[in-house]
Amino acid sequence: MILVTGGAGFIGSNFVLDWLANGDEPVVNLDLLTYAGNMENLVAIGQDKRHTFVRGDICDRALVARLLAEHRPRAILHFAAESHVDRSILGPGEFVRTNVQGTFELLEAARAYWNSLDAGARAAFRFLHVSTDEVYGSLGPADPAFTETRGFEPNSPYSASKAASDHLVRAWFHTYGLPVLTTNCSNNYGPFQFPEKLIPLMIQRALAGEPLPVYGDGLNVRDWLYVTDHCTAIRRVLESGRLGETYNIGGWNEKPNIEIVRGICALLDEMAPSPAGPRERLITYVKDRPGHDRRYAIDARKIESELGWRPAESFETGIRKTVRWYLDHRHWSERVTSGAYRDWVRENYGDRQGEAT
Repeated sequence: MILVTGGAGFIGSNFVLDWLANGDEPVVNLDLLTYAGNMENLVAIGQDKRHTFVRGDICDRALVARLLAEHRPRAILHFAAESHVDRSILGPGEFVRTNVQGTFELLEAARAYWNSLDAGARAAFRFLHVSTDEVYGSLGPADPAFTETRGFEPNSPYSASKAASDHLVRAWFHTYGLPVLTTNCSNNYGPFQFPEKLIPLMIQRALAGEPLPVYGDGLNVRDWLYVTDHCTAIRRVLESGRLGETYNIGGWNEKPNIEIVRGICALLDEMAPSPAGPRERLITYVKDRPGHDRRYAIDARKIESELGWRPAESFETGIRKTVRWYLDHRHWSERVTSGAYRDWVRENYGDRQGEAT
């Protein structure tokens, strides 16, 4: 048995589905079902007895302690997080609560549970903390990619809250001996991603014939990782990672945002042509967001050399699969984009339309 937090969100739900598709070990899935958590992500395992879903808050230590005592998991995989930079700029408090306080409460519940185990179970137990490359800050065009030894320089409320959670996990290992593992991943994309992030947002808006808002000059660079590759990497770290270590997980796919948007337009024009013409005409440069990091790049040689993991998907294969999935699951996008989501889009992008920089 494993316990997964945030297992109805984008990466978490993909992990749960992948986990059960590749083995029989049961999963307890704890998720608060905020706007980005969606039970529709888990429809395929709705009747699977290996999957136990619990709606709840990682900040509720008593609930977490009860789940640990009842289900006796051998590992906790901590995906639950507020994760969108733009939302963190508009409302940082929730990010501090979930990402910092929530991780603290989870660590303390895990520590008490771990201390209650017999020697064999204590030795086998793992706490795997899933984090982001954004904790490392921003890179210049010629700077080397992020390695695991790079110092933290977070530049947004989101990345600062994740950096704080990473520090807590490290401290619980060094102070209390809790057997932890940490992963820092690059930008994920793929099925079930809530359409506030770049790729699903552009797909949805392009299909609707709406403007495609690109921040600044569109040359901010990210490393892109197909979500299923991320899931396989986490499995390898859980299986064989060295205790207390951090592993960077990246896709070896550095691309500027404008190239991503143009590529999505081209794929949609190929797969679902619009009578109005090529979708690149919808690209609209808007005022940049505050503190927008210029470049992220992951050096993933450590996980390759130690654990033998490399991504299976190139960006070209992964983005084609992703666009195809969103075309085949338009009903999913329609149902998750509630009135509250549309209000957020207006709040975040409304005063930036047409403000080129």
